[in-house]
Amino acid sequence: MQGLGVTGGVGLAYGAMSTLGLAPATAAAPRRFQAPAMGDLIGKAPGSHSVVILGGGPAGLCSAYELRKAGYDVTVLEARTRPGGRVYSVRGGTTETDLNGETQTCTFSEGHFYNLGATRIPQSHITLDYCRELGVEIQPFGNQNANTVVHYKSDTSISGQSVQYRAAKADTFGYMSELLNKAASMGALDDVLSPQDKEALASFLSDFGDLSSDGRYLGSSRRGYESEPGAGLNFGSETKPFAMSEVIRGGIGRNFSFEFGYDQATMMMTPVGGMDRIYYAFQEAIGTDRIRYGAEVTAMKNVPDGVTVEYTQDGRARSITADYCICTVPPNLVGRFANNLPADVLTALEAAIPVSSGKLGIEYSRRWWETEDRIYGGASNTDKDISQIMFPYDHFGSDRGVVVGYYNTGKRHLAFESLTHRQRLAKAVAEGTAIHGDKYGRDITSSFSGSWRRSRYSEGAWVGWKGAGDSHGGTATPEYTKLLEPVERIYFAGDHLSNAIAWQHGAFTSARDVVTALHERVALS
Repeated sequence: MQGLGVTGGVGLAYGAMSTLGLAPATAAAPRRFQAPAMGDLIGKAPGSHSVVILGGGPAGLCSAYELRKAGYDVTVLEARTRPGGRVYSVRGGTTETDLNGETQTCTFSEGHFYNLGATRIPQSHITLDYCRELGVEIQPFGNQNANTVVHYKSDTSISGQSVQYRAAKADTFGYMSELLNKAASMGALDDVLSPQDKEALASFLSDFGDLSSDGRYLGSSRRGYESEPGAGLNFGSETKPFAMSEVIRGGIGRNFSFEFGYDQATMMMTPVGGMDRIYYAFQEAIGTDRIRYGAEVTAMKNVPDGVTVEYTQDGRARSITADYCICTVPPNLVGRFANNLPADVLTALEAAIPVSSGKLGIEYSRRWWETEDRIYGGASNTDKDISQIMFPYDHFGSDRGVVVGYYNTGKRHLAFESLTHRQRLAKAVAEGTAIHGDKYGRDITSSFSGSWRRSRYSEGAWVGWKGAGDSHGGTATPEYTKLLEPVERIYFAGDHLSNAIAWQHGAFTSARDVVTALHERVALS
């Protein structure tokens, strides 16, 4: 602690002492993660301390990385032959055999890929902190794009039309503004608005909806142009708005709220070259000698003074005993291990319900979305089974690229889950052609698809907790809460035990909590 005081100041020394229970914590100060350090254990917990970590995904590798800072002897057991778990970047040479028994080998051109798992990072997520710490280069991710389209069914003339996102937005916001302005001017809001309020509201709506001087939405250059303005007297030709009733009943604005979400607001970021770059960087920092790939866990049991894990690797049965275990395996799979977990813990694990989701990557030899539709990144949205078409955010202006032909979840993905890859591609191209025209089905050179519920060692894209609805966190169900505590020397970690389910950030925050709890336990033992 004296060293901490000299090098980091009194505040750092006091914080470290408080973490280890040697000084009272300041009640008003929020608890922040502090990476464990070797100095924390000097004179407190002599000897070496070992931890076996099940799973080489975000939570597992983050746990190993942070524990190594304090000198723990860590061993990561990962059933796959690569790091990252459900963070999976597919590129040329990738081979996968799914639970349907189908094997695919990716043949994308050099440098091209798509992320079958995580693909974007919000600015607030600590995932970016690890990118900085590990030296992983990042770039912008096009989460939304005014030049992509929306395509929905309805009982209007807009039904089945591909409407440019900017036009849908201009018409929806324009008519909303007109209606609200009209309601206020007719006195419908007099019980809540003063004359000054109404004047300020009218000014705002005029700008927000691009209304005419008499408060009507008559169309706007915000919708785009039939012909672009040029030089001289070429003023261009604006597109014409749909009728108000068509816009309202057509529901062309149904996806606008997506970008309002805290975790989906621009800017979004992503690593250069694929999301898995983060986990190869973790691997390098931890040391490949500490990660055992191809290690399929078969048993996990608390034993006196430790945890024994049995696994198979290279066709041989093996076992390892460590002081502690951090299990980051998807909760829906843990119960398959031979174990001595209490019945209530097994019941809690069963309350995690896997979610169906998947993606299809289509490589084109011609970037028609750029040359013909002026689309650079972002996604087109639809109520068809494909749900959305995501355009590449890299290799702009090159001769080829990989489009994500669908990224869907739940019932929409079930329409693809049991199909062969060839059938998935045919269905996706047929639906994509209805949205972007015949060019969508031409110039395809290769493709690769994946379904997470049909993926070995995952069997789900993420989980939802029974009784929590569609919550991605923030609902403390009894089962969720139960797994936050260790079972003797076994700890559980993963995005499923965070308030950011399905995000890498959630896995990292969970791992940090477990590392902190385990480290405090060792230091105070």
